[in-house]
Formats: sequence, structure tokens, C-alpha cells
Amino acid sequence: MFLAANTNNDEAIKIPWRIKEWFPDLSEKTLTTLRSYFDLIVKHNKTLSLISPKTVPVADALHFADCILGSQIVLEDSPGIKHIYDFGSGNGFPGVVFGILHPEIQVTLVESDLRKVEFLRHVCDTLSIGNVKVLHAGFETLPQDSVKFAIVRGFGNISKTILLARKIMPKGGVLYHMKGEQWGLEITEIPTQLCSIFFPALVREYVLPATQIRFGVVKTTKN
Repeated sequence: MFLAANTNNDEAIKIPWRIKEWFPDLSEKTLTTLRSYFDLIVKHNKTLSLISPKTVPVADALHFADCILGSQIVLEDSPGIKHIYDFGSGNGFPGVVFGILHPEIQVTLVESDLRKVEFLRHVCDTLSIGNVKVLHAGFETLPQDSVKFAIVRGFGNISKTILLARKIMPKGGVLYHMKGEQWGLEITEIPTQLCSIFFPALVREYVLPATQIRFGVVKTTKN
């Protein structure tokens, strides 16, 4: 059972939260759920190290806006997604945000750290996010050819990720990587033998609100 941290929400209340300003088309329910998720991140961060303390004051841009924009790009690229996996979900970014934004899509968070699994289940139960499920496992242990669509953020470089995912994704399976400005370098560093298994391509670059920080969504498609 997940035990609540002995921390009140005063800290979260003082931190800037500009998601409504940046994404005015989101419903009030969605905005409220996203904010509640942020409050849970802040509440349990000291005990679980969910995000770097330095990023807490800019979490609305660096984590939430990033995941919202990344989710939008993924769905524009693959509008027929009905089920997507978040590999190495950890703190729930981007899978929890994806699930909150798109309740019609099934999201499976795959995480090997039991403490973070318990946190993610606590988040889903507390916020009543019924379309998001949490799986305690290393994603490389999933059944062969079982994952058609997946997304990953902050797990590792592209080469490492596709190496671990090579057996669990079928031909035509798509793995989306949310990356920083060095996405191009990561693509050039993919070994030739891995490029024969997964074809890499940039979907789109984007800039986070209130910053000059550029990010990109790269997709690798199983050959």
C-alpha cells in the first residue's frame, strides 16, 4: 500500500502554474486533474525523488507543458492509437499526462521500481484516471510483439531504448522518444545494426512556453 508523505501542499500552492494560460482549450476538469497530479508530485518528491528539486519551480513548463505538447504531436502522427505504453514511466511523465488528456485511449505505465509503481497507482486511484494502468515490470520483459505503440521520456538514449524494445514490438510498431536539443546527435549515434531493426525519424520540434528550450519527438519504426 502506498503511504502518503508527511508533507502539506503549501509548497505546491506557491509554485507558478500557467497551464490554463498556455492551453486555454483544455477543459476545467482536465486542468484540475493536471494540477492535482502536480500537487501529488510535489507532495511526494522529497521521499521518492520524482523530479529534480531544481525543476519544481518550472515544472509547469518543463514537465507538464512538455508532456502536453509531446502527446499532441504523437496523436497527430498516429491518430488511430487506442493503446499506448509508457516505458520506464517512473514519475508518470508522459503517460499520466497522456491519459488525463485522452481518456478514450488506454495507457499502460511500465515501471520496474516498486516504490514508483506504488506512487503511480496512488496517483491513478486518487485522481480516478481509469484509462491508465500500472505494470510492475521492466518493459523489455513484456511478451514478444505485444506493443504496437509506445512512448518514452527521460529513460535513456535512443540506442539503449530500441535495443531493449526490439523483441517486444512487432513489425510496424512505433516507439516515440521525447528528446531535448541533442536528438539529432542521438540519431547519428545509433549503431548501423540497430537502424536495420528500427528506422529513426524526427516527427517535429517544438519550443516550451515561456522558454527558449527546444525539444523534439523522434519516432523509431520497427522494420
